[in-house]
Amino acid sequence: MNFFDKLQNNITHNQSLLFVGLDPNPEMMPKRYADEDMIAGLWNWLQFIIAETADFVCAYKPTLGFYEALGIPGLELLHKTLKAIPQHIPIILDAKHSDLNTSTIFARTVFTEWQVDAITLSPYIGQDHVAPFLVYPDKAVFILSCTSNPGAESLQQYPTNESPLYLQVVKESRTWGTPEQLGLEVGTTNPEVLALIRAVAPERIIMARSIWAQENNLHEILASGLNDHGDGLLIPVPQDMLSSPQLAQEIASLRAEINLAKNNIIQENSSCSVWLPDVCSFNQHPQQDLILQLYDIGCIMFGSFVQASGATFPYYVDLRKIISNPQVFNLVLTAYAEILQNLTFDRIAGIPYGSLPTATGLALRLNYPMIFPRKEVKAHGTRKVIEGNFHAGETVVVVDDILISGKSAMEGAEKLQSAGLKVNDIVVFIDHEAGVKDRLKANGYNSYAVLTISEITETLYQTGRINEEQFLAFKES
Repeated sequence: MNFFDKLQNNITHNQSLLFVGLDPNPEMMPKRYADEDMIAGLWNWLQFIIAETADFVCAYKPTLGFYEALGIPGLELLHKTLKAIPQHIPIILDAKHSDLNTSTIFARTVFTEWQVDAITLSPYIGQDHVAPFLVYPDKAVFILSCTSNPGAESLQQYPTNESPLYLQVVKESRTWGTPEQLGLEVGTTNPEVLALIRAVAPERIIMARSIWAQENNLHEILASGLNDHGDGLLIPVPQDMLSSPQLAQEIASLRAEINLAKNNIIQENSSCSVWLPDVCSFNQHPQQDLILQLYDIGCIMFGSFVQASGATFPYYVDLRKIISNPQVFNLVLTAYAEILQNLTFDRIAGIPYGSLPTATGLALRLNYPMIFPRKEVKAHGTRKVIEGNFHAGETVVVVDDILISGKSAMEGAEKLQSAGLKVNDIVVFIDHEAGVKDRLKANGYNSYAVLTISEITETLYQTGRINEEQFLAFKES
């Protein structure tokens, strides 16, 4: 399970946006632990914090600097603390790492040996520094975008308040990794700063810091930092609360306060936004409006994105967001349906997990029964490979979302065929080209795509959504 899914699962399970800083700061250690050896006292305090908060938070954030400051005993304490955290709760190591020369080995250490789920990084060396951390597909990074330290204001607000450096950091870092791989760390007491960052990066997770320095601004912080779906914002537990003997009660109360404020904000803003075209061009692509909407809601991004293989692509496609936008989802289903109506089949099969919502929508719209091959076979129950009712000899059309190598679609088709079903056709939404259709044809499958990545890029360039540099980067890739 990747960091993003692990985090979302824990947010849902604990109904909490709160994260806890596990920082062995001797100056903050409660007096009830002061009579012990300092390291022993800090360890007992950290154990207490974990035990009291595990049911009320979505993540833990140990700050590496506090452990390093304690020398070798501190690093030993860090390892004990990491092991004490329940495995289902994600760990964000607050390292603010900023050294290019050690980035590769440090990424391997924290992600493979220490088994943390995410790390904070300094942005000022650029993507070269971040890339070694992004090659771990199940992990994530948080880019330090802004701090609340007054002494940093002259730097972060440079050159003007209207176009500050911290916003440039946000804009640039969005091209370094996907929303599941890369979030933003924002230290501020000013809701306006959060609002500006959220406007620039609506799809990113924001880990807020320092918000409690100014009282009575929780509602404003949430209203500014939450995304359109009412999430995407992580809130720190106040440091002074961690000294309380009644920590569990206090954090439960804070969680309830945040959830109430969040729900009120969601209700105030609840609506289904309507997208309207803002361009008019001759000889436009028949799916131009759909392409523009996909770009505008962040399903298609251009920059320099590191893949799990280590390769860098000048674009990134994430179609999972369409299910949260009914207008776009309806257009996507219509585009698929136009292809499917010309094919002959008995049932529709979606490939887990990305295309299951699409296959479900198409089954309802076209009035065809749906089945799907399991990604993994259950170790209990019926141990079915195929879910749903079917009869051997029936013809099934496979629906997938993106055609990159064709591997997932062909593996799904082979599972269907192993159950006695026939598969002639595979229909996808986006074809990344590079000869994949020929590969499918050689394996006995006809393939169809609503769009190709070239059509998407050409349309975005012609309508001014991407600039010439981005267009040429795609052409040269």
